[in-house]
Amino acid sequence: MYSSEEIAVTARPAGRSALRMGPAELVQAAAMARRFYLEGKSKIQIAEEFGVSRFKVARVLETALERDLVRIEIRVPAELDAERSDALRARFGLRHAVVVESPAEAEESPDPENLGEVAADLLGELVNEGDVLGLAWGRSTIHMAAALDRLPPCTVVQLTGVYDAGTAERGSVEAVRRAAQVSGGEAHPIYAPMLLPDPATAAALRHQTGIARAFDYFDKVTVACVSIGSWEPGISTVHDMLSDEERAHYASLGVAAEMSAHLFDTQGRRVGRDLGERCITVEADRLRRIPEVVAIAGGQRKAEAIAAVLRSGLVTSLVTDTAAADQLLASQPGQRPALDRADPDD
Repeated sequence: MYSSEEIAVTARPAGRSALRMGPAELVQAAAMARRFYLEGKSKIQIAEEFGVSRFKVARVLETALERDLVRIEIRVPAELDAERSDALRARFGLRHAVVVESPAEAEESPDPENLGEVAADLLGELVNEGDVLGLAWGRSTIHMAAALDRLPPCTVVQLTGVYDAGTAERGSVEAVRRAAQVSGGEAHPIYAPMLLPDPATAAALRHQTGIARAFDYFDKVTVACVSIGSWEPGISTVHDMLSDEERAHYASLGVAAEMSAHLFDTQGRRVGRDLGERCITVEADRLRRIPEVVAIAGGQRKAEAIAAVLRSGLVTSLVTDTAAADQLLASQPGQRPALDRADPDD
């Protein structure tokens, strides 16, 4: 849905080389090209219609392209950058990479809302009937859920607690409800904060009926949507929830990025694992087993954090913007492609 091809077929000589073809050849070539490119007929079907071999049809179609009888123009919507998208996908070994044009006034802003709109369209492609869709807390995933207008019937489960239990109606709980409403499937929200004061409180909450039910679905998730944060104020949910002393402690460990309350250094290695014991969130090993994990993050200030998470092997696809993509394309990928799903700590 992100690209389309316009194909023009003409029997008139469009270039000097085409003048060497006689009128009968021109007409036949144009007719065969029209059948193949515009009507979707196979080379075998065309061969039967014209009483020639399929090899002759293949040669005619090749000649039609070479001699400019057929012109194929690939167009994508103006807000999508197909060249950067493909380059980013190849560089980091991703399954999908979609790069959105950064609004001039928002290049310094993290996660422009248009990323959520494009991610919503991407989910419409990736999610199949009967899938289990997992949503982690994050501004970008909330924007994505608000923009959803189509999803096949699927179960939707929340992968993390909320930033602030008092804002659940406007945050990830509402995102899960919205996605389930669009798909017509079941919703399994988590009514609990993401970060708890200590591991014992977090463990007790994980055993509560509603939260335990959501956790039971984690191993069934087939497509997950996550956000990425840099380790700085306003760009990382977890950073903003911690005390100054705790922030300094994790900074001393070299944390460069945060995703779903998991911390990573610049090489994608997990650091500060003790933090996860205090959090209501999907475990990193479970994330790694999910077939499709889509990260939504953009802006120049997040580029280093995005690169770190991509090197972790937890993410298979990325929706980002040109501001972040340019920095990502200039950075070093991990030693192994993201699709290897390899743990960088091993």
